[in-house]
Amino acid sequence: MAIEKKTIRLLILEDSQNEAERLVSLFRNSGRATRVHRITSGDNLAEALQQSWDLLIAAPTSEHLEPSEVIGAIRRQAKDIPVILLVDGNDSDSITEALMLGAQDALPQGEDERLILVANRELANLEERRARRAAEVALREAEKRCQLLLDSSVDAITYVHDGMHIYANRAYLQMFAYEDADELEGMPMIDLIAAQDQSAFKDFLKNYSSADGSAELACTGVKADGQRFQARMGFSPATYDGEPCIQVVIRAESDNAELAEKLREISSQDLVTGLFNRTHFIELMDAAAERAVNAGVVSSLAYICIDRYAGMVGEVGLAGIDLLLTDIANLLRNHFGTDAQLARFADDVFTVLLPTQAPEQTSESLHNLLKKVEGHLFDVSGRTVQTTLSIGVAGLNEKTARAQDVIDRAHRCADEIDGGNALKLYNPADELAAAANRGNLVAMVQQALENNSFRLLFQPVISLRGDSDEHYEVLLRLLNPQGVEVPPGDFLTAAKEAGLAEKIDRWVILNSIKLLAEHRSKGHSTRLFVHLSANSLQDQTLLPWLSVALKAARLPSDALVFQIGEPDAIAFLKQAKALTHGLAELHCKVALSQFGCALNPFNTFKYLNVDFVKVDGSFAQDLSNAENQEALKTLLASLHAQAKLTIVPFVESASVLATLWQAGVNYIQGHYLQGPSQSMDYDFSAGDE
Repeated sequence: MAIEKKTIRLLILEDSQNEAERLVSLFRNSGRATRVHRITSGDNLAEALQQSWDLLIAAPTSEHLEPSEVIGAIRRQAKDIPVILLVDGNDSDSITEALMLGAQDALPQGEDERLILVANRELANLEERRARRAAEVALREAEKRCQLLLDSSVDAITYVHDGMHIYANRAYLQMFAYEDADELEGMPMIDLIAAQDQSAFKDFLKNYSSADGSAELACTGVKADGQRFQARMGFSPATYDGEPCIQVVIRAESDNAELAEKLREISSQDLVTGLFNRTHFIELMDAAAERAVNAGVVSSLAYICIDRYAGMVGEVGLAGIDLLLTDIANLLRNHFGTDAQLARFADDVFTVLLPTQAPEQTSESLHNLLKKVEGHLFDVSGRTVQTTLSIGVAGLNEKTARAQDVIDRAHRCADEIDGGNALKLYNPADELAAAANRGNLVAMVQQALENNSFRLLFQPVISLRGDSDEHYEVLLRLLNPQGVEVPPGDFLTAAKEAGLAEKIDRWVILNSIKLLAEHRSKGHSTRLFVHLSANSLQDQTLLPWLSVALKAARLPSDALVFQIGEPDAIAFLKQAKALTHGLAELHCKVALSQFGCALNPFNTFKYLNVDFVKVDGSFAQDLSNAENQEALKTLLASLHAQAKLTIVPFVESASVLATLWQAGVNYIQGHYLQGPSQSMDYDFSAGDE
């Protein structure tokens, strides 16, 4: 499953059709699906701006329109379209001038890597601005709804700042017999409290802090006409018109306080069993999750499903099933201690929150519960009924982000019990497998790392100059849970974004060393080309770790060739220089791949000491074209002049071999010779005959 990337809508101000197409190719090659429009006139721009666009890239000059005119048109129409202006040379004054015009960034024309990085940054910023605007609209709508609810609430509600009224709803005005809210605005709330309670009220407000959350105070209220009444005030932190304040909800005390308390109790209960209901239990779970995160107090959730529930409903009817549920609820009450919080969570599900217990600590008690229920003879209207339970258990700890996640985990554990009458504790590895089954790429990568289930493939790198050594490039593959190969670009991108690239590199290195040591022990003189990601370039612990790994495998250091991509080497040149220097000290070989696409590719050799250079695959395309042949030959001649061993990949037909031979290429690679294979079995001697 590919990671979805939104198609970007791109405007380009560029007179050259070829250069515009090249810019589009840059975005597409970086994995961005792109829809493009090239601006050719002022009218054309005006028409284009009737639509929505994500980014505009402008050349330094254009015969049709000046970049300043384009930026001005965007500003006049108040369009949120980030502009990247390309400038001639690297003159700081030109860049400053472009920024003053209103461009989001300016950079020298031809710096393609930097252009993509800047574009990605501006696109991310644009998405955040759009999300913020959507959130602001949603917030305004929510505030309107809240205001309507406040105004129409039957509860008396006021907002108080520094003890003064700043808002009061109609119910509050009626409670205190005021006609107009203006009469209360700016009035101290203490003026509505009876004299004997004012001291207590003042002390309460002085000590109340928003960190305390909700709190209550009982006191005597005084109406505008002097009448008094008993009131219970609920205080909670709030904001009103952007200012922090206190929300006060007042309910008049009545003679039916006991009834009101009973109603509150009933609202949190399941009417059949008398246990907590689903809504109240979720509130308890939320509170337990908060305690786990903030105070480190662990808890466990047992998700208890009644086996064969649907069949029993058919046997004993709805009235009978209610009796059975009541009996099971009583059995659960008697089994668990007073600290446990029990609920009927669904028709056939009970839940138990067990504070201060980790899941492993609940195992013995829950196994005993299974035995109790299995051996119990339930009497339903004179008829004996037997049943069993399936119990899933998950824990709440300092890593619990949401209580609902814990409920879902315990629910899945209970559902996965085959045949019932069993207990299953949540295991993160199972969760990982479930996420992988749902197509989550990061979960697939994590699972492959934990289960050692990546696949390594080997593609021969074949000498055209009689080199007797065997060379293979190591390629990484991942199968999804359905056995289908995941495109490497997809899972490697997901791994990089999740911070797993270094772990993958080390997995590949370790397994390559292991397989290479085994292969060389059979008399083969074999080298492996192993890729290093940009993340590993920046990993200062890689060299010491690699030294230990090579010594442990008793493998010659020069048996491994570490392959670095040219774009990564340029982006992290300082780190790449340190790494290649360290690899040379370990006597490991270095290869630079994707070579030749930078503005000045040979500049890299001033800083990096590399043994092999693999030219970019684009140089091997359409070699029947004389111009392409000449470009490749020129590049190779320059590399050979610097004593670099050259590799040309993507050799897909016999027709290119003669050209490559004449060009002096050292090594070739491609499907025409042999595609990637799970074994190192290519016959390198075949080419010598």
